[in-house]
Amino acid sequence: MTRKFPKITVWRVIFAAIMLSGLYATYLRVFYGLGGSTNLSDKFPWGLWIGFDVMCGVGLAAGGFTLVAIVHIFRIERYKPVLRPAILTAFLGYVLVVVGLLYDLGRPDRLWHPLVMWNPRSVMFEVAWCVTLYTTVLFLEFLPVVFEKFGWHKPLEWIHRISVPLMILGVLLSTLHQSSLGSLFLIVPEKLYPLWYTPILPLLFYISSIAVGLAMTIFESWHSSRAFGRALELPLLASMGRVLAVVLSVYLWIRFLDMSHRHVFGLLALNRVETWLFALEIALMLVPALLLYQARVRLRPGALYACAVMVVFGFIANRLNVGTTGLEAGSGTHYIPRWSEVAVTLSIVAAGFAIFRAIAQYFPIFEAHSLEQAPAEMEETEADAVAVG
Repeated sequence: MTRKFPKITVWRVIFAAIMLSGLYATYLRVFYGLGGSTNLSDKFPWGLWIGFDVMCGVGLAAGGFTLVAIVHIFRIERYKPVLRPAILTAFLGYVLVVVGLLYDLGRPDRLWHPLVMWNPRSVMFEVAWCVTLYTTVLFLEFLPVVFEKFGWHKPLEWIHRISVPLMILGVLLSTLHQSSLGSLFLIVPEKLYPLWYTPILPLLFYISSIAVGLAMTIFESWHSSRAFGRALELPLLASMGRVLAVVLSVYLWIRFLDMSHRHVFGLLALNRVETWLFALEIALMLVPALLLYQARVRLRPGALYACAVMVVFGFIANRLNVGTTGLEAGSGTHYIPRWSEVAVTLSIVAAGFAIFRAIAQYFPIFEAHSLEQAPAEMEETEADAVAVG
């Protein structure tokens, strides 16, 4: 009997190269510390691993609490087909955020200290507890998939009994720390560039996390349909795109209104790196917001996907601008990530995609709702598609 080896493809070669570089960067981080593996310094201690791995990672996993709120709190049942993939994405996202923290902390072995050494006056204390608790909640929300796979009916009954309070708790915890990440920067009004510093930064972080949660659901659904040969839930995603347009509009309106009250529009006339990166960030939010108001854009899978990608990159640009670009001028230094920092970040992202694919391939991530969907609900979805068109 001949043993079949995995087929070598370009993407698998790229994945292997990314993971190998990440392993070598991990070796440098463990044996040479932050100074020997990053371009961080005492003047600029937060770089790519915080700006992207943590701040972006937490936000990009926001699809979990957004979809749970839509389906189980607001009782919009037609979005159930995309709920489980969103929960899986959120769970993996938070686990990988913790992995990113292990790289960034000078003493990763003390990651557990905030849980027992309380400092309730610190925003970091609240973020640490909320992230820990919400990751636990996401694990419990994902457990029914495992129980269904192995036919463990009794544990499945137990988890269903606590599912409603569990999901409400998850939404509350995620709401708290999505906004608290913005609160971290309220203590540096003189260091954060005025285009990004605002007293309502926690509110902006929260609204933008809802937007990127919807965009990530569209992004993940599009890729899953291609990877597993599934039909794209276009009517659902099209209606989600319409909601995304509204959320983006609210976010941009609040942001520009705040800038007007703080009288910082004059900074846009300056030829600075901050000005151009701010313009890029806003363009990546504004363009999809305008496009998604058009039904013909929402009903074209490629166009809908492109809009979701722009929102995701706009969100990443915002978090990197707040966590890196906006702090550079105030720190009096210039930070460019070392190759090892980029390698670790890419390997974490690549691992997330690979793990999602493996779990979705062997566990009922996409099947549950199709088995329990009632004919009336099918008709409702079709009616929504006609209405969107």
